[in-house]
Amino acid sequence: MDGTILNTLDDLADSLNAVLEKHGYPMHSLGNVRDFVGNGIRKLIERAVPDGLSETEINKVHEDFLAYYQLHCAHKTKPYDGILELIRTLRSKGVRTAVVSNKADSAVQELCRQYFDGLFDIAIGEREGMKRKPAPDSVKYVLKEMQIAGEDAVYIGDSEVDVQTAKNAGLDSIIVLWGFRDKELLERHGADVFVNTPSDIKSHIYG
Repeated sequence: MDGTILNTLDDLADSLNAVLEKHGYPMHSLGNVRDFVGNGIRKLIERAVPDGLSETEINKVHEDFLAYYQLHCAHKTKPYDGILELIRTLRSKGVRTAVVSNKADSAVQELCRQYFDGLFDIAIGEREGMKRKPAPDSVKYVLKEMQIAGEDAVYIGDSEVDVQTAKNAGLDSIIVLWGFRDKELLERHGADVFVNTPSDIKSHIYG
């Protein structure tokens, strides 16, 4: 979701800084937050708070962020140019679509409802009892629910976490270059199929 179909960075940064300010901790630039995201909300919080905080203090920031972001997750967030057209085109050709995210599941559901209503067969975010990406658990859950074999699916993402998730799940991957990571870093993590625009994805999927 983040960095692939939705540009969520501004709302993530604004929410994070609002909560950090509430607790009296230093805030972060948009560039810093861009580097922090990708491994779920807990990791975002751990990377953003000052070193040396107790687990109890980190938990308080985490809880406050979840509550704040749920209310402010769609102020500046918007789909990347061409994404809606791409998804509609894919679905018109019989391609099934899903979202697998490390974002809190409640936010995933809200953002899909607001921006992509009816455009995904299933959407799943971070849930208790399911390992976060790059573990393959959520991807395998989605494939099972959709009754699709791995060889018939492709994983599309924007980060090194996505590259590793696809590998762990045994899927081919397409990595987008409009998201939160640079191509050089992605290549170092083994990405080898890149697209520069959403329309480029179509040729990789159905020629």
